[in-house]
Order: sequence, then C-alpha cells, then structure tokens
Amino acid sequence: MADSSPRILVPVGESATVRNTVAYAVREARSVAEETGEQATVHFVYPVRWQLIDEDEPAATRTVEFLERVRVWAETDLDYDEDAPADEDAPVAVETAMVGQDRYLFSPGDFADILLDYAHSEGLDRVIVDPEYQPGGSAPMLQPLELELARSDLAVEEAPVERPTRRGRLLGRASLQKAALTFGTTFLFYLVVGGTFSPFDLGTGALTAAIATLLLSRVAFIDSPSLRRTPARLARACLYVPYLLWEIAKANLSVAYIILHPSLPIDPKMSGFRAAVWGDLPVTTMANSITLTPGTLTVDVGRDGLLVHSLDASSRADLAGGKLERAVRFVFYGRAAARIPTPTERGSITTDDAESGETAD
Repeated sequence: MADSSPRILVPVGESATVRNTVAYAVREARSVAEETGEQATVHFVYPVRWQLIDEDEPAATRTVEFLERVRVWAETDLDYDEDAPADEDAPVAVETAMVGQDRYLFSPGDFADILLDYAHSEGLDRVIVDPEYQPGGSAPMLQPLELELARSDLAVEEAPVERPTRRGRLLGRASLQKAALTFGTTFLFYLVVGGTFSPFDLGTGALTAAIATLLLSRVAFIDSPSLRRTPARLARACLYVPYLLWEIAKANLSVAYIILHPSLPIDPKMSGFRAAVWGDLPVTTMANSITLTPGTLTVDVGRDGLLVHSLDASSRADLAGGKLERAVRFVFYGRAAARIPTPTERGSITTDDAESGETAD
C-alpha cells in the first residue's frame, strides 16, 4: 500500500523542522523496506520559484548547497558505511533534485503539480511533508499544499516531528520589515490618491495604513523585504519609469500609424512568453509593462509563462528582442542581470495565429 511504501518524496526548504523531517523520512523508508523487502528510496525535492537563466544564479547556488546538506543529514541518519563492499546496497537510496526551473510557481496547486509530476516520473507513491515547510516563502500555505497533494493517488502525511515553541516578541525582524513596508506603501498610496496633506488626511491615512498592516503584512510579501536591496530597487525603478514611458510613446506612434494607414496592416497573433523573471512582483511588473505598451496585451499568466497578444509583427519583434525583459530584470536583479540572451535566442517565445476576431491593446 502507498501509505507503507518505501518510495518516498519529501518536499524540502529551509525550515526549523527540516532536519527532523529528513531523519523521519529515511527512518520510515528503511523500516518499511526491512518489512517488505523492497528497495527503499527517498527523494528530497526543492521546488524553486525562480528560473535557471544565469549559470551563477545565487539562488541556485544556495539551493545546491542546501540539498547537499540534506543529503549529508540523510546519510548520517542511515549510518551507512560508504566503504562497504560494492555489491552491498545502501539501506535507502537518497536522491536530491530541484524542480520548477521552467515553470512559474505561484499557487499551492502549482507547487503540487510540479511535485506530483516528479513523483510519477520517478515511481514514487508516498509524500512526507515537513510541518514547517512553506514553499511560497514566508507566507503560510502548508495546509492548502497538503490538500492539493492529497487529491492525487499518492499517500500524503505530515512528518510527526516536534515543532519549535513560538515565543519571544510579537514581531521578529522579518515581520517588522514587512510591517514597515506595508505601512509605508499603504500610507503613501492613500496620500497620493487623496491629493492633500491636511491633518485629517494624515490621520485617516495613518489609521488606514495601520489597519492594512495588521491584517495584511504577513501575507503581502512572499519574502521579507531586504533593507539592503529595496532602496536600490526603488532607485532603479525611478530609471525604469521614464524608459517605460518612452517605450509607450513609441508604441503609440506605431499603433497610430497602423490605424491611419488605408490598408490597416495588422497581423494579430498570440505568443507564449517565458520571461526571465520570477516572483509575484517581478512577473506582475513584466506583465503590466507589456499591457501598458500599445500593440501588446498580456492575456494570462500561467505556470508555463505569459500569454501575450500582439497586434503586428513589429510588436512581436520588440517582445522577442527582450528590451523590456532586460529592463525589468535591471530593476529587480541589478545591472549585471540585464546581460542575458534574448527570448528568441533562449527559445523562450512561441507564436501562434490569433483568432481573426481578436484585437490588441
């Protein structure tokens, strides 16, 4: 039965209980294998929320190091002698892998799908989940992930390990950073929309921002804002805005030419675009920037990338050239990150004919 299988998948990530979960998983696999005589295997899988575009991607390096640490833990718990005879199998085969590098992972269903695809491809039929595992970053989502996994034919269980006691300050450093950024963003937005800085607006704005912070600061950001990276990103965003406005102006002239041309030279098509950005805010920025540029419209964002409607060939050429993509990467990842191959060179854009009745932005 799957619930007593020695072929186990364990989604892993940095957490307070991952070490004990690793020990439980290899212990379970070994115990079941001894009872059934089957070969035991445990796959520790790390779903990533970024894509491997650059070989020296820091997140990839950290993930490889983390998975190697997990492997060492598992082999230590197995207490298997590596100098044993070659014909003597290890009691549990330990494998590690990264998955999702070619997907956009947002919802619990996205993470579950990529994990289940891996489990089926490797012949695994049991999942053990770390109780503190948060694949979406610091935003809580374990229960929905378990529910998504449980809809498959795999046996899913939560590792019965002791969770750390939640003590100390109500807000830790990471939570304070989230709260401060949520409050500041909400307060500034309120004042900009209000248009005045009267004592009444300042007071109601502060109250509104405080309520939003109390209710939303824990889920407003997947990762804790970095006090080192955020100011630099804001500064680069100030450079990005005039660039985007210039691109919008050029695109407006191009669309105006098409509209005024007697033959109306349009060639509408749909394109699948896997941009070299990841995470909710960068992908949202990329999708909205495409939509704001006349001639192109982001129709959908899914696990396989962005679905973009383009009005004519020149709009598709601009998208395939990657100028906007590089600009967004510059904002979020720095100047060095903008030096990447174009979407065409990477094979990250595919085009299909649009239906004749569709129109573009």
